Amino acid sequence: MKNLIKMTVAGVSAMMLTACNGIFDDIYDRPQEIIPAKGQIVVDATSWSHWYYVDLKQLHQLTVDGNEEALRKAQTEFEAYPIPMKATGDKVTTPITDKKSGQYMYWFDVFGAGIKNNTFAYFTPTATQAAPAEWTFAVHRNNVRTNGGAVLETAYTSMDELPESSDVFKDMQFTEDEWTENEVWDSQEQMLLGYVPSQGIEINRVLSSWLSMEIPPMPPSFSMNNHVFVLRLKDGSYAALQLENYLSPKGDKCYLTLNYKYPY
Repeated sequence: MKNLIKMTVAGVSAMMLTACNGIFDDIYDRPQEIIPAKGQIVVDATSWSHWYYVDLKQLHQLTVDGNEEALRKAQTEFEAYPIPMKATGDKVTTPITDKKSGQYMYWFDVFGAGIKNNTFAYFTPTATQAAPAEWTFAVHRNNVRTNGGAVLETAYTSMDELPESSDVFKDMQFTEDEWTENEVWDSQEQMLLGYVPSQGIEINRVLSSWLSMEIPPMPPSFSMNNHVFVLRLKDGSYAALQLENYLSPKGDKCYLTLNYKYPY
């Protein structure tokens, strides 16, 4: 009799556990997916070794066409273009004075004065960064670059607050992309030793300021700038961009939810 009771209790407990697992799976184990609203894109830019390219003109055309399925896909799926890592020449231990594609190894004072205190270690040449035929801007973690564009940071913190037309900004100072060799970090393998490789490439520092990384502390801390930015494309048209969030449902950083308005 006792054995029968034990078996019954065990069976009921197993059923309750299974039921509870089913009930709470969606609450605790499966964070809700971020569904972009109209005028939003969601880019998983958490990879250290890839750039993700956004084509605002494609998004606009899909909106005009009313192709909801294709638009939703274009709002969330972005082809990954790897950062070139394979050496195409010999390692150079003296600072590079001209802009060369490659990997730049720097030592950063990650446990002391911070990453602004850094020293060149060596350079390894690689192929140039690949890109699609059509694109407006690209993101890599907290880095952003434009396709021949220029950027202005506004004082607005909501897309709804923007002036009706971008004409009010046209005579203001826009900033083009600039060369960097120690900001596009593409590996964290030696970070605890202070050594971090970076891709030599042009980025837009103004637009990249929507997400800042600070070291120390370790692991790095991130802060978001919620100002609206105006992007002047190379064809002279304008777009408005704003970082809405940089966390994934699981809490991963550099998972970007972006508001956009194009044409603006």
